[in-house]
Amino acid sequence: MSEKFKKGDKVEWETAQGSTTGKIKEKLTSPIDIKGHHVAASEENPQYLVESEKTGKEAAHKPESLKKVKE
Repeated sequence: MSEKFKKGDKVEWETAQGSTTGKIKEKLTSPIDIKGHHVAASEENPQYLVESEKTGKEAAHKPESLKKVKE
């Protein structure tokens, strides 16, 4: 079962360079394009917009790819 996240939660996810951390900016529940990438989010399959602490870049991630981190 995937965790529920809320705005401001600190999370961790895997990248090609290893794991990285960032904060949840918002829950996406409808399709959207982010930097030329189509995100097929929906009410049934939400995704989360996160901002990387290292780079400040935003990306969408599925809940199962995120892990909450204690601050």
